[in-house]
Amino acid sequence: MLRHYRWDELEPEAVNPLFDRQMIVGDQLMVARIRLKKGAIVPLHSHVNEQVTYILEGALRFRIEDREIVVRAGEVLTIPSNLPHQAEAIEDTLDLDIFTPPRADWLGKRDAYLRSGAPAAR
Repeated sequence: MLRHYRWDELEPEAVNPLFDRQMIVGDQLMVARIRLKKGAIVPLHSHVNEQVTYILEGALRFRIEDREIVVRAGEVLTIPSNLPHQAEAIEDTLDLDIFTPPRADWLGKRDAYLRSGAPAAR
């Protein structure tokens, strides 16, 4: 179904004090606009969803396998399905994350690893 959205009309969800998000969900993909305050941690986790992260403002430091990758404004990181990763906001950051298929755990609020800092279930 064709839909038109305005980010400024979507209510942000405060997931934790340093992380809020807005989500747009289609049949096969999800776009999440995420604001992370400097110091915010996305704990190590993995998911079946393929992910594309586009940094609009700020910077995130990803730890993936034995690598550390800093992604800054204007840069994009693609993360394959089931690849464990974590991130830290090294500046106040605004990013767009695109997932396919949509993140059922986020939609069902079963994302305790973001809400409590607990390790994510795979």
